[in-house]
Amino acid sequence: MALIAGAAAFSGTTAATLNGDELATISSASRSLSGMWELAQHIDGHFLPYYLFMHFWMKVGTAELWLRLPSAVAIAVSAWLLVDLGRRLYGIRAGVVAAAIFAILPSVSYYGAFARSYAFAAAAVVFSFWALHRAVERSDGRRWAVYGVAVALVCATHLFAVLVLPAHLVLARRAVVVPMFAALAAGCVPAVVLGLVGYGERHAISWIPQRGPEVWLKFPKMAAGATGLGVLLFTLALAGAVLLWRAGNRGATPRHGRSARLGPAASDGGTADFGQGGVESGRWVFVLVGWLVLPPLLLLAVSHLVTPVYVDRYLFVTAPALALLAGVAVACLPRFQVAAGVVVVLLGCALAFPDHVEVREENGRFENIPWALRVIRAEPDDAIVYGQSQLRTGFEYYADSLMPVDVLKAGNAPSPDGFGYPERTDVAAALEKRDRVWVVWRGTKQSGLEGDAVPRVAEVERAGYELSSAKHSADLPGLTVALFTRR
Repeated sequence: MALIAGAAAFSGTTAATLNGDELATISSASRSLSGMWELAQHIDGHFLPYYLFMHFWMKVGTAELWLRLPSAVAIAVSAWLLVDLGRRLYGIRAGVVAAAIFAILPSVSYYGAFARSYAFAAAAVVFSFWALHRAVERSDGRRWAVYGVAVALVCATHLFAVLVLPAHLVLARRAVVVPMFAALAAGCVPAVVLGLVGYGERHAISWIPQRGPEVWLKFPKMAAGATGLGVLLFTLALAGAVLLWRAGNRGATPRHGRSARLGPAASDGGTADFGQGGVESGRWVFVLVGWLVLPPLLLLAVSHLVTPVYVDRYLFVTAPALALLAGVAVACLPRFQVAAGVVVVLLGCALAFPDHVEVREENGRFENIPWALRVIRAEPDDAIVYGQSQLRTGFEYYADSLMPVDVLKAGNAPSPDGFGYPERTDVAAALEKRDRVWVVWRGTKQSGLEGDAVPRVAEVERAGYELSSAKHSADLPGLTVALFTRR
């Protein structure tokens, strides 16, 4: 299952083109170590651990496939851990079905072929629950040390991945509370540091709008990556939670003095290894449900109490919980586990097929720079002006033919405190003797041609140019390519 999940994610690595977030990874990780530290003091400081990893990874190359390979590997690790965690909770079939469901999620294909840390965060989160189960099962220093490392990885991969950690507290009981809280405290040190850094840089996410309870209506699609599949899996997850709780209540008889058979899953030889039998099984119901629902709930609370931070991709860490609960629901069936698992996976593939096709299209990341380069038919002495200077990173990455002259560029390196580039401010003088100017911006045609959302467009017009044509890529926000000619 790990190989299948990794392959499913890896299959989209060269289809969709890099978007702005992935280009930010290139911009950050290609700097010197001192340059990354300088950047971290102004923006994206909470991504510094990931940027450090990518800094050394990119020493080998910067091809799309190579940049996205670590995320695909992280997805494979997530699936492997899901199999074993499912086995521990309800038997091997629960784990296999959970990993199979996880592998077919469009969200997994998206973030598994995405040069950002979201797949890393999902793997670290699954690792933390897996390590917690082992530590609670048999409390010893080595297992709690592994759990502490897992928590530290959660905190270092993405700041908001820590929102799953309150679900761990459900398992706090007298016998393990001291080592558990010690491991949590040690593991959360990176979260404290990165949280303070992120709070000081909250201006960098001022673009995030305030959200309300309506986001819950989109939560199934956010976690699964497809609406129909998300609704199906949430229904199964609810059934899985109820069945696991019921199985825990009736499965308290320990085997070999340590483990407990939990209901129908015992028919395939699977056991759930809990130190307190059904009691621990009942607690794990709340652990898994908390893993699924606490992150969006707490992220929304932070948005209203501190600053708006609710962004769907911050919650990809809930996808493994959704798959695991759905896998448990299938494993709870007394006789038809294999057939039901196959049906659920095949039905999921059918429901998610259009979304899988979409995430694998060239514009699957909604910022299609190769398309923009094909639209630009440069003639000698044409100029290009970027509505957002950070777009320059993507155009320089993909350009393999004659490009218009970048007349505003004032330096070859991005700004030390951000992803933009230093540019000339005298637009009219920079465009002198140019008859044609290509202007590219992130957003719709209306956003640049109406109002002042893209100031560079107005500056070009004031320099004596008028719009000749404009094209927008599919989906939003997309890119707009406009040609201006001298009046």
